[in-house]
Amino acid sequence: MKRLFLSILLCVFVCGMKAQDMDAVFVAMPDQYVPQLENAWRKDLIDLYNSGKEAKLKNTMNGFSTLKKLTDDYLLLQVTERSTVEMKLLPLVNDTYVVCMITTVYGPVPDSQVEFFTTDWKPLNPADLYTPVSAEWFIKDDADKNRTAFSEATARLDMDLRKYSLSPDDQTLTVEYTTPQYLTKAERKQVEPFLKSTPKVYTWEKFHFL
Repeated sequence: MKRLFLSILLCVFVCGMKAQDMDAVFVAMPDQYVPQLENAWRKDLIDLYNSGKEAKLKNTMNGFSTLKKLTDDYLLLQVTERSTVEMKLLPLVNDTYVVCMITTVYGPVPDSQVEFFTTDWKPLNPADLYTPVSAEWFIKDDADKNRTAFSEATARLDMDLRKYSLSPDDQTLTVEYTTPQYLTKAERKQVEPFLKSTPKVYTWEKFHFL
């Protein structure tokens, strides 16, 4: 674990990572991560938000993008009607930070991608910073897996869909198991008795989510 921590710090310092506010990180974001919004438009969104106006602009897909929330270390962007981007600055040591970015597509079931970067947008290996929770985690601990009803119900969970959310108020990452939302109402009724009702919550500890 100590070796992992040192490798992350080495990447951070080699890449020239320094303390920054979220607005600067958002403006510096390469266009490839939000192709609907060019650099100048991101600046305009921040100006609108900080002036207390609705931070909403037409994007390159002939739709609208809206900056929903912006703090020193958190951002929520409604990129399109069916997609969002969340970002959080997570502290390491000596005023250095990691950017956690969550891209969620609603199609129609929410499904997210988790990525990590330095503050100057050098990619970091997600496996060094968190361990994805397995689908098995969302099954109740006391579920009788030998029951026919269990086998029949969970056989329908043949996809692995998750919705990740970052908290604007603390350093937590919440994971919801959204595969059941893809099922019919009758199928969901069959599978829900075997699933936990609470999401998985990670907490940032020094240099990774636990």
